[in-house]
Amino acid sequence: MKTSGDFRDHLVDLTETGNKAGDLNIDKQPQRKSTPGRMKLEKWLHSSMKIEMTDGRTLVGSFVCTDRDNNIILGSCTEHLRPDELETTLLRTYTEDGREEEPRVLGLAMIPGRHIVSICIDEASQPPQPPTSLYT
Repeated sequence: MKTSGDFRDHLVDLTETGNKAGDLNIDKQPQRKSTPGRMKLEKWLHSSMKIEMTDGRTLVGSFVCTDRDNNIILGSCTEHLRPDELETTLLRTYTEDGREEEPRVLGLAMIPGRHIVSICIDEASQPPQPPTSLYT
């Protein structure tokens, strides 16, 4: 099979403008709606998040992203096996005899939405928001 020209000549742009992909200006970005849900998720980016799962584990990490299936990706994630004994710092667990139990380091982790029982956001860890005006 022989084709002529660049492969980009055969691509179709599915954005609102309807141009061919080869004709698009690289600087153009599709406009995204600023819905309240999107704004809340953007506010949570890089915040510390604690997720309790259906199997009893608790994962703590930095919120990276989510998708329409409610799957969540956490960066710098650690796994804690006893969620009912977590301290408020979200970093340590203890065994029944009082010894500190080390959390297991997972790194980057994807948590399926169907296994999530609850989510807790650490409001203190959120990055500062830029001012809405330079004169406020």
